[in-house]
Amino acid sequence: MQEIKTNPNLKTDEIIEKIADYVLHQPIESELAIETAKYVLIDTLGCGFLALRYPECTKHLGPIVPGTVVPNGSRVPGTQFELDPVHAAFNIGCAIRWLDYNDTWLAAEWGHPSDNLGGILAVADYISRKQIAEGKEPLKMDTVLEAIVKAHEIQGVLALTNSLNRKGLDHVLFVKIASTAVVTAMLGGTKEEVMNALSNAWIDNSSLRTYRHFPNTGSRKSWAAGDATSRAVRLALMAVNGEMGYKTALSAPNWGFQDVLFGGEEITLSRPLQSYVIENILFKIAYPAEFHGQTAAECAVELHPQIMNRVDDIDKIVITSHESAIRIIDKTGPLHNPADRDHCIQYITAIGLLFGTINADHYEEETARDPRVDLLREKMEVVENKQYSEDYLDPNKRSIANAVQIFFKDGTSTLKIEREYPLGHRFRRDEGIPLLERKFVNNLETRFPQKQVKEIYELCADLEKLSKTNVNDFMSKLVI
Repeated sequence: MQEIKTNPNLKTDEIIEKIADYVLHQPIESELAIETAKYVLIDTLGCGFLALRYPECTKHLGPIVPGTVVPNGSRVPGTQFELDPVHAAFNIGCAIRWLDYNDTWLAAEWGHPSDNLGGILAVADYISRKQIAEGKEPLKMDTVLEAIVKAHEIQGVLALTNSLNRKGLDHVLFVKIASTAVVTAMLGGTKEEVMNALSNAWIDNSSLRTYRHFPNTGSRKSWAAGDATSRAVRLALMAVNGEMGYKTALSAPNWGFQDVLFGGEEITLSRPLQSYVIENILFKIAYPAEFHGQTAAECAVELHPQIMNRVDDIDKIVITSHESAIRIIDKTGPLHNPADRDHCIQYITAIGLLFGTINADHYEEETARDPRVDLLREKMEVVENKQYSEDYLDPNKRSIANAVQIFFKDGTSTLKIEREYPLGHRFRRDEGIPLLERKFVNNLETRFPQKQVKEIYELCADLEKLSKTNVNDFMSKLVI
């Protein structure tokens, strides 16, 4: 007699339920979290405005079919585009991430939680314009700030203990998970609908990290997060329209995410979902470069005056680093494009040494052709300091340490310049925030006339006023 298999009465995976409860029911009571969300908002927008200077970014923007018009569509800041919220999320997310200049979170998994603003801003604008068209009140910006806190928390806490990169998977999966949760809630989803959307996001799988590493580093790393947050909006809209979910998307034997893609390991949340991540987020303030190389960049810039007239006298350059940096951005040999260069600790260090600063243009062909860059790279040795690697993972430190020392042919050397914490670290907030605000103004000035720059900055500088501003009014200030 053939065995009859009966479907069990499944219980939803605990993590999916916890994330749903968090986005729907957890109030954000931390004033520091909301204030930091404001800084995340302005910094992220500014990174997107700066990216609009680069044709390789802007070729991805606009409607998929040229000339398509979406009445009351989601606006793409810094442009004239009004798109459906799914494609607007891709556009916004693509611009945000293009220059590798937005905030960063480093743990067992790495990532950029502000990537979620692609979905958050697109959906917030869509909801607000829809409600105005229906004679209802639009969303206020306090909803956006709370969504930023929650998206950061979901992505960041997942990243604390679950290393996608060691499985060859890309961190943008956690962007998709975080964005799916918060935008489904923003769309008015019930707990069941949020869980349905989340289960589909996990089942979606993840892109491979192929495009982030030698020998295939390429520009997909700059639009992958836009792709993820866009997919999240699509899944959220499907869920609130009644699409079913899958209770054991993570844990199902043989066919769930954990068995198929995570080596049978359990996905875990190592701490309660509150506001820890945004309170400890890392801002890229000084230089557009992969975050594991930020302190190396600072060291190199400090050493610039000592080597600017002695480049030909250099015998060896020693970069002392930590395990994660070595695994991700330690590269020798040819670098084929800007995405390859901004993920190379040797290239980043060479630029700082040669020019005394680093900006996005330094990753373009004109600078890369300077023969001194590869000459210095060839003289570099990257070594691990075990203490740096331990402090990187210490939750009370979360350092991203690097040191640089130059040795000359005559036997002399510079001092070993060390930085444990980059400018955007929480331990350097007082020093960093005024520079972050200056960065925002500089980025605004690349896109808008001075009157508009002043209006946008003054609104964003006042947290109370910003929180009470409706999303439609806010987004209307950001178009050209």
